[in-house]
Amino acid sequence: MDWKPKKPPTAAEIAARFRRDLADGRYSPGSRLPGARGLAAQLHVSLMTVQSAYKALAADGLVAGRAGSGTYVLDPPEGEPTAGDAALGLRELQDRLTHVTSQLSDLHRRVERLETARSGSADGDQ
Repeated sequence: MDWKPKKPPTAAEIAARFRRDLADGRYSPGSRLPGARGLAAQLHVSLMTVQSAYKALAADGLVAGRAGSGTYVLDPPEGEPTAGDAALGLRELQDRLTHVTSQLSDLHRRVERLETARSGSADGDQ
């Protein structure tokens, strides 16, 4: 992985980076992810941070750890989506969630303005 972040990333950021890489086809089914110790040193984070990222990817069904061997991209059964397909789906979901969150924030601000305007006009009526 050729990634040099400006500040040490969180486990969530590391997992998100791998999801993008999987969706972009940088890792094919059966390929090994970088060793956790080496990646931790490269990113200037603790080993636990990388392990947490790998656990999140495993929980998503994208990778599996093999004791003493490393973490590998899953090769799905026939007819099942690949890790890349699943990562792409997760990325699309994340994009949609970001959009919906933005819309909710805008709606919340509009409601607050309406309530403020209503309470201001009610005060003027008394």
